[in-house]
Amino acid sequence: MSETLALVQEIARRAGAVLRDGFGRVTHVEHKGATDLVTDYDRRSEDLILAALRARFPDHAVLAEESGASGGDGTPGGYRWLVDPLDGTTNFAHGLPTFAVSIALTLDNRPIVGVVYDPMRDEMFAAEAGRGATLNGDPIRVSAETSLQEALLATGFTYDLRNARRDNFKEFEEIHFQVQGIRRAGAAALDGAWVGAGRLDGYWEFGMKPWDIAAGALIVEEAGGRASTAEGGADFVSSDSILVSNGHLHERMLAILRQPGGEPG
Repeated sequence: MSETLALVQEIARRAGAVLRDGFGRVTHVEHKGATDLVTDYDRRSEDLILAALRARFPDHAVLAEESGASGGDGTPGGYRWLVDPLDGTTNFAHGLPTFAVSIALTLDNRPIVGVVYDPMRDEMFAAEAGRGATLNGDPIRVSAETSLQEALLATGFTYDLRNARRDNFKEFEEIHFQVQGIRRAGAAALDGAWVGAGRLDGYWEFGMKPWDIAAGALIVEEAGGRASTAEGGADFVSSDSILVSNGHLHERMLAILRQPGGEPG
């Protein structure tokens, strides 16, 4: 394990402790949109993460969910941190214990370090480009499932349904009839991490942000799976869609996803 990955895991654990201590104690919730929530704990977690990253990597750019872009020289490329201090805020605010801290480091828009930490289960999913993926230090692999009919998938639906490019309802219906089951946990980073750990066989969603998907996608790739946009493109960090799978099911899922929305890319 590199020094950078070890540090990021430690930062994620500290941020996760903030969330764990605040779980069930939310008294004030703000709305960033009609249904997109933010709590004081999102901000506390993000403040901790950004302070730690800036202290160690002062020249790196950062893109964080609550505070936006900062640092770097303002030009494309180079090192950039993608930070989701509380993935699954709606779950957290309602007392549903399914949420995570997600931190990824990208180089020229490709994830090279990724951590997803679930503080309620004390599960640390981590990956580094070319070095594999782990769960609490033990290697993980994607599932070996080759039958779409036997597959357990996950998905989600964008908050801004009125203005969404694709709302995912047609895609959900098409895929639902062809698989064993679909779960909607409400935490994109965990969906990705769970694909990497073989708990799910695939996950797709639209209306995504870079901090939602970068760490989970790297974990999937390093666990032997595949990540792309939901249209099959390689640059999922710059896209608003994601598809991760165990690799065996990827092309079949892409074929379905390309049909209902009608916007292959």
